[in-house]
Amino acid sequence: MKRKSILFLCTGNSCRSQMAEGWARRLGGEDFEIASAGIEAHGKNPRAIAVMAEAGVDISGQESTRVTDDMIAAADLVVTVCGHADEHCPMLPPGVRKLHWPLNDPAKATGTEDEIMAEFRRVRDEVRERVTGLLQDERG
Repeated sequence: MKRKSILFLCTGNSCRSQMAEGWARRLGGEDFEIASAGIEAHGKNPRAIAVMAEAGVDISGQESTRVTDDMIAAADLVVTVCGHADEHCPMLPPGVRKLHWPLNDPAKATGTEDEIMAEFRRVRDEVRERVTGLLQDERG
């Protein structure tokens, strides 16, 4: 049986989509092909790597990549994790579904380092919740 392919799409593929890819890889096991990409590639955010490591998920080896037509064509499901990616998502071929998760961008958090990290942790936990529900739904 073919594994379902899920692509998480964000503006820069640096925080939210990276977290979603990490959680989906961890929680999805062998049932899914997981990838993430951006409308642009901004590199990975070190704070995203740090808060995911705190939760026991290593995303340091994931790449920040720009979405390609081949990535879209290979996906069964595209999940946009920010408004910009939702608005600028490439045209999806027939049969490829799309979901939108309007997640706050933790990279835009302001305040002390503790306050900024708290926002990264909040988004990390929200992403885990959403990924958990998504994988349950996709497994049927």
